[in-house]
Amino acid sequence: MLFLWRKLLKFPNILRATEVMKTMRRSRIKIALLVMTLAIAAGCQAERSPSFPELPEFTHTKASEWINSAPLTRADLKGKVVLIDVWTFACWNCYRSFPWLNQLEQTFADEPFTIVGVHSPEFDYEKDRANIEAKVDEFKLHHPIMIDNDFSYWKKLGNKYWPSFYLIDKAGKARGYWIGETHTGDKRAKAIESAIRDLLLE
Repeated sequence: MLFLWRKLLKFPNILRATEVMKTMRRSRIKIALLVMTLAIAAGCQAERSPSFPELPEFTHTKASEWINSAPLTRADLKGKVVLIDVWTFACWNCYRSFPWLNQLEQTFADEPFTIVGVHSPEFDYEKDRANIEAKVDEFKLHHPIMIDNDFSYWKKLGNKYWPSFYLIDKAGKARGYWIGETHTGDKRAKAIESAIRDLLLE
């Protein structure tokens, strides 16, 4: 884009300069559309490989760092299929996924399945437990949620995005990883639910 600016400076003719400006605007639009397309494509990938072989041990062990549950350990989850949901309450992609998560819990209510939320905050005000609890109540979340204010668990997962979903089998092995806003009945939701059903049969 810099070379276009240099061209513009050389034009004595205003009409020619206007043409160059239009070319620059079109270039910016094309670049913006390309970036948006790549971002959408990245978010729509159905499944990726987790960067860890098995569920890392939870990094927060105080009662004040958990909501809806006493502090959990990896051993507490053995024998269950687990979906880890990494989220933060200011992320609208996260809260738009909650109706699907709540439906998922109802679907598998009689199965050895659980969701564990990991709240890793983007902003300082999201670190306040009272603020998190208010959002948990607002969105009717009943599963265990660990408050990961120092991003220690985020780092153990090698996570990069909100929301991210990690599927763990009954033996504690990582079996699937998806990112992005998810709704009941969409492609990602169906892929995750199918994977859960397969793991419950193992």
